[in-house]
Amino acid sequence: MSEASYVAVDWGTSSLRLWLMDRAGGILGERRSDEGMMAAAKTGFASVLQSHLDALAVAVNLPVVICGMAGARQGWVEAGYVDTPARLTDILDRAARVPDQARDIRILPGIAQRDAAAPDVMRGEETQLLGALGLDAAGEAIVCMPGTHSKWVRVHGGTVERFATFMTGELFSAVVSDTILSHAVGGAEDAVDADAFTSAVAEAFATPALAANLLFRVRSRQLLFGGSASAAREAISGTLIGLELAAGLAGQTPRAAVTLIASGRLQVLYQLALETLSVPKRSVDAEDAVRHGLARAAAAIWTT
Repeated sequence: MSEASYVAVDWGTSSLRLWLMDRAGGILGERRSDEGMMAAAKTGFASVLQSHLDALAVAVNLPVVICGMAGARQGWVEAGYVDTPARLTDILDRAARVPDQARDIRILPGIAQRDAAAPDVMRGEETQLLGALGLDAAGEAIVCMPGTHSKWVRVHGGTVERFATFMTGELFSAVVSDTILSHAVGGAEDAVDADAFTSAVAEAFATPALAANLLFRVRSRQLLFGGSASAAREAISGTLIGLELAAGLAGQTPRAAVTLIASGRLQVLYQLALETLSVPKRSVDAEDAVRHGLARAAAAIWTT
């Protein structure tokens, strides 16, 4: 059996994912919970982490590398930011050590764009970039990372040059829960209505200035011509994702290939959206990306 080498943790706002890893990057054990930053800030980060380490019988001398919101100002230890243009290797050099702990625990910093005209921050996504692109990424990459707050990132020669955040996921949640469109999506099934989604993507991409009108048409179309709740939900999703892609792909002629870092339903929807717009893509699973990024960080921090 492989020997455990370190523990990798992706600690988000609302969830925690933890892997016990061997030196070759193999998974020896894993834990998942809803004890994200919000919950851990109340119960204590150290005690939450220790409970999961105990469940996996992790040796007391095994180090831990963490990315995500545990390093935020409201988190365990503020890990700060690396400013753009940010080399991916700088993320490893700036890992913050958690004080007053028997074991070596490091938290990776985020990336900040200190541009008064377009200020932006990311925390956790930098580790996905590290895992998906590697330390010595050559050439230029345009990366899309869907989520509650989607990120579009331009990376050149292993350096994050620019990025932009879009509140697509949060807006979708608000629109379907707290607007008149909640009546249109009640009882929607889980299956993706591809026709409704792709039509909405194409229309929003072509006419982003009509965004508010396109969203209201979802309700009026259903009232006047019928249609399922699933179709309405996918039309809302497609409209918001189409708007995001219109901004993320702006000025790219011809359209360069996009590296899509996503998983689950979001991976399916964004792949479909990019295909609808004839945008070439390379798809990377988001969980694989963050775990590989943590593995690279562990190797850089603790390899002598």
